[in-house]
Amino acid sequence: MNIHGHRVILRAIEEGDLPQLHAWANDPELWQHLGGWRFASNLESTKTWFKGLGQDPNNHRYAIVSKDEGALIGTANIVNIDMKNGNAFHGMMLGTQATRGKGYARDAVMATMRYAFDELRLNRLDGDIIEYNIASYKLYVGKCGWKEEGRQRKWHFRQGRHWDRIIVGVTHDDYRELLAENDYWAAP
Repeated sequence: MNIHGHRVILRAIEEGDLPQLHAWANDPELWQHLGGWRFASNLESTKTWFKGLGQDPNNHRYAIVSKDEGALIGTANIVNIDMKNGNAFHGMMLGTQATRGKGYARDAVMATMRYAFDELRLNRLDGDIIEYNIASYKLYVGKCGWKEEGRQRKWHFRQGRHWDRIIVGVTHDDYRELLAENDYWAAP
């Protein structure tokens, strides 16, 4: 099932996406802005990861495709889904600098929230941001209705020092308030 935004489609990751995903997985500049710890990987490990997708209903991973160009531009996820308590973790990345600042990220987050809250019937999504990733903070907290819920001091080690991990979250009610304010899903 594809998830549609105004500018992007979130779809299943396909085998044809693997060369691009492998390149992004080995891009140190890209990973400076993302949580987690990355090591160089070969294409075979990317293929092994791909084979495991779809086997766990509590972890959904999507390719972000631009409707304008039909090109793969990033990935999004809804993982660690806890259906009993109605929550999950969300992360997203756009793979190249050229795709940033064009509204794709906001549309991907909005489409993810709509799917999580309206289809999966989750009550909240959690995420985290490295403190120097101002663009992500402005996107999630400034434009998409997420709230800063705390910090874990000196959590991430990047660029020769430790940085805070900013904990963010959004609830179903926050999402509804955002829609009441800006009617995002009205025809563009």
